[in-house]
Parts: sequence; C-alpha cells; structure tokens
Amino acid sequence: MSTGAHDRAVLVRPGDEGGDPGLRRETQQVRLRELVRRLLGADGVIAARLRDAGLCDADDISLDQLHLLPTVSKQDLWDHYPFGFQVDDRIVCVHGSSGTGGRPTLIPYTANDVNVWAEVMARALGGAGVTPKSTVHNAYGYGLFTGGLGVHHGGLRLGARVIPLSGGMTERQVRLVADLRPDVLCCTPSYAIHLGEALRAANVDSSFRVGLFGAEPWTDAMRDKIEDLLGVRALDIYGLSEVIGPGVACESLDSGGMLNVAEDHFLVEAVDEDGHPVPDGTPGELVFTTLTKTGMPLLRYRSGDVAVLAGPAPDSARTLRRVGKPLGRRDDMLVVRGVNVFPSEVEAVVLADGRVSPHYLVVDDRRVEKRPELRVVVESAHDVADDLETRLKARLGLTCAVHVVAHGVVPRSETGKARRLARWSAGQPPVPGL
Repeated sequence: MSTGAHDRAVLVRPGDEGGDPGLRRETQQVRLRELVRRLLGADGVIAARLRDAGLCDADDISLDQLHLLPTVSKQDLWDHYPFGFQVDDRIVCVHGSSGTGGRPTLIPYTANDVNVWAEVMARALGGAGVTPKSTVHNAYGYGLFTGGLGVHHGGLRLGARVIPLSGGMTERQVRLVADLRPDVLCCTPSYAIHLGEALRAANVDSSFRVGLFGAEPWTDAMRDKIEDLLGVRALDIYGLSEVIGPGVACESLDSGGMLNVAEDHFLVEAVDEDGHPVPDGTPGELVFTTLTKTGMPLLRYRSGDVAVLAGPAPDSARTLRRVGKPLGRRDDMLVVRGVNVFPSEVEAVVLADGRVSPHYLVVDDRRVEKRPELRVVVESAHDVADDLETRLKARLGLTCAVHVVAHGVVPRSETGKARRLARWSAGQPPVPGL
C-alpha cells in the first residue's frame, strides 16, 4: 500500500522526545537520585535491599552504577500483595493485571502517575500522526487492564476524539466504524485481525489510516496481514502495568520499525539470565526503573519481556533510545529437545505463507515428558503442512508437527490477549482433533 501520507514528519517538542541527549541524561541523573531518596525514605522492601547493597544515601548513586543495584521481580510483587510496594498514600485509582501466572498484580496510581501516563500516551499517539482532528477507535479493554484507559487518557490529553468501545461486541464496533469513520485504531493485533475480517464480512470499508497495536507480542508478518486487511500503517506500542501501562515505548512513523522509549520517565536496561547488562542489539530481558512515578515507584523491575535495545533512529527528529519489538516473554520461551523457541519465531514463519489464516496456536506437547513435541495448528484451505514443517525446521533447527484445520477451529479472542501458546501435559487437546 502507499505510505506517503503516513510517513509525514511528526513534530516533536524539544523538551522531551527531541531534546538534547546530554541534557536528558542530566535530568535522568537528578530523577534517579530523587527516586532512590523516596524509596529510602519509605523504608519498604526496596529500601531494605538498597541498604543491604551498601547504599544509604541517594547522592551516592549515579546512572553508571545503576546495573549494580538490586532488582525487583513479579514474584516480589506477589509476595507483598496487594500494596506492599506502595510508598504514597495519595492514591486516586488502581489498575492491574492477572500476571503471567494468573495471579493478580495490583498497581496504585497517584494523580501524578495518571498525569505522567497521559503525557507519554499522548506522545505515543502524536508519534503515530494522531492530531486533535483525529477520531480514535479504542478497542482495548477498559477496567483494571491498563490498555483501554491508557489510550483514553492519552487521546484526551492530545485533544483527539476518543470512542471508548472497549473489547468485544464486534458487530457494534463494525457499525460504529461505518457510522463514525474513525481514522485511528487502537487494540491488540489479534483483535485488529478479527475486526478486519468482520468489516470485510459486513462489506464495510475500513476508514483507518493508522493503528497502535500492543498488549501481546506480534511479528512483522502479522504487521503485513493487518496492513493488508485494514489498509493502515500498523505501529507497535508497549507497556506494562507495573511501570505505567501502555506508553512506556511506542513505534512512531519515523522510528525505523523500533519503539521509542519515554526515557525521561523510564530508564530501560537489557540483561542476560544472570542479570548482567548485554550490548545494544543483543536480546535481553528488559529491566525498567520508573523515574517519575510516585504511587508505586520501582527500581530495576525485571519485566520478563525479551527484546533488543538501540540508539535513536538515524535522521529522526526524536533523540530517544529505542527498543525492538518484544520477542516474547522469558517464561513463554520453550525449551524443546534442547532448542530455545519463542512463539513469535513460529509466527514469523506461519504468517509469511499467504495461504494460512492469521489465527494459529503453538502447542507445547509434554504428554510424554521424555519426548516433548512442538505442534503448530494453522487454519488453511490448502495442504501446507509439509511446506511449513520444512520452513520451521530451517528457522528453528527443530522438527515441528504442523496440523492444518478448517477456518474457525482455532479459538478467537474478542477481549483480552490472544492465546498463542498452549501447554499440553494431559487431558483433552487444546484444539479439537489434535
């Protein structure tokens, strides 16, 4: 499709996205010490770990020493549920998620935190070319999940018209696309596919010109599917409730396929399994420090998400460091017969085949523990199993069993995140007939 209209340079304000990196680093240094001072004063879990590490004065820490400080994990948040990491009593709302293991994680927000959230989300939308004249079709879920309200806050801050659809009720969403002709779509990438198929089935032309899709890992192959189906420029947005929600990082029209990190508010590192920093361009677990949050600030939070880091995009007005599209979560990485596999690697192969539906499921078959199998269920009207098995083996170095099923067999998700991975150790198969 033609992208000329989508690639217009987007103005940035010199104080944040387009600021001088040296001055920004000075701001980060000041904010890091303020954060450590707040944490030490709160005398909570992080304060105890800092003192155990020999840090008792915030003025003793510098950005260059950040990697030496202790980390915080999801398990720590679970162990001190619900608000063991809260340091400010001026809480105006609570968000959260089910957590990677299904256990709840609740995050208290102050008015300052909501203000920061609105700012970084408005910045993310602006980088996608959204203006006060735009109409934003917001199909992220509203509620405890941060997706819906994060986009809502940012859209209002930017002055755009926001349609708060939330997730599900696709027939109504199709009707409102036809009636209101929104130009911006915000939802999960899997729901973008679902909505696009519903629009085609209803013979309704897409009015979208750009979309911000996140809350689940997705590949460039899925990007191609979405752009073909909806006629949009598909951009990635990243966030996690423990840090702020969506807006931590976002792809812009000029970011070269990576996501700009709002690093005046969030420091990001990439580390290996032992917690040691890895060079730019090397996949590592993302670790975040919230420089400006006040309700539940976190120092070196290990996100579990794996990605690469890089410097600012060449020839971009933005001077922010960037993060690559997340490869997946460390706890979603499969080890099958000694080979490490992220589901996103499977997706890259599956969706590159135009004969295959964008709906698929990776099945980690552990019914025979000594002989684990990786199965991939795809929807297609063609006999694509042999071709996909050959390409998957070339990509992964692992033999996979591809199962071709009819359209509609793989479960869809109208709300929340798509289920791309199933672990099968006993009982009924995750897909009928597997």
